[in-house]
Amino acid sequence: MVRLDADSKRSLEQAAELRHISVSDYVRTVMVPQAQREVSAARESVIRLTPDEQLALWTALSEPPRLTAAQKRVGALMRGEA
Repeated sequence: MVRLDADSKRSLEQAAELRHISVSDYVRTVMVPQAQREVSAARESVIRLTPDEQLALWTALSEPPRLTAAQKRVGALMRGEA
């Protein structure tokens, strides 16, 4: 038994419908193997990312961060400028 918000439940139902299987079968055939891969990766101390996650990480690492005003003030304090 899993509690889901309406949007999440609808997504699972739609995904199961696309495969012409029940939601329970969808969870068993798609979600359980995904959970097993994540557990296996954790045991190996390896982080595996989906292509979308890889792109998000690369984007985050390649774009310079935008500092908030508070972060800029802390930086100035640390440099002895304030």
